[in-house]
Amino acid sequence: MRFMIPFLVLLGLTVRSAAEQLEVDLELVLMADVSRSMTERELEIQRRGYAEALRSGDVLAAIQRGFLQRIALTYVEWAGYQEVIVDWRLIETQDDLDDFADALTARFDPSLRRTSISGALLMGADMLRDNEYAGFRQVIDISGDGPNNQGRPVLHARNAVVAQGIVINGLPLMTREGLGLAWHLDDLDIYFRTCVIGGFGAFVLPVTDWQDFAAAVRRKLVLEIGGDMPPPVVHAQSGDLARDPTDCLIGEKIWQQRGNGFVIP
Repeated sequence: MRFMIPFLVLLGLTVRSAAEQLEVDLELVLMADVSRSMTERELEIQRRGYAEALRSGDVLAAIQRGFLQRIALTYVEWAGYQEVIVDWRLIETQDDLDDFADALTARFDPSLRRTSISGALLMGADMLRDNEYAGFRQVIDISGDGPNNQGRPVLHARNAVVAQGIVINGLPLMTREGLGLAWHLDDLDIYFRTCVIGGFGAFVLPVTDWQDFAAAVRRKLVLEIGGDMPPPVVHAQSGDLARDPTDCLIGEKIWQQRGNGFVIP
């Protein structure tokens, strides 16, 4: 019995109880693609686009429509591995949104890495499980300009994350620039819809022109914070069977075909 109190004290240092978590309307992980198919210009546009969207009055209005009128937000950049750019923050006011946007644009780093959507999703789930917030909803919002080509197969990761009650929304970047042309998948939105997103109300919001990026992010954030769904996007599949967007291993196959010796598990 004399060892019980020290044991509980030790346990309290390593395990966060539900009572210690702050309730929020939404826990949202923003995961942005910085793989080597992205140019430095695209990386900067992406950061600035998220910052511009966060500063908009529309996002604050969506937060204020919530039951608690507060959300928890973090921003992660991902490729073959992941880096937290802005860690979890409580967002309640316009000042909170502005501070988050300022932190997001404080520095820019070029990147040359592979694409592991699966690794990003699994990290996002870990961040949702281990933070200090308790959200009525948990969402991973992932952007990307190509299919998964590293790590676990994307379907395995997607299904494992959705099984935890987490919603995954997708922002496929369907632009044509730089190294991304070699890995381009014409129907990337179909790939995201088939292989990446999941959970109740999950949606895909494609970006076809970088000029539209900030507006697309703003719309996506408003939908996610409000728990709404956009109208379905009608998209005609190209019929390129060599790069079938409904094949959830297409990214690994493209990598293998380019002579990199990757073996599909």
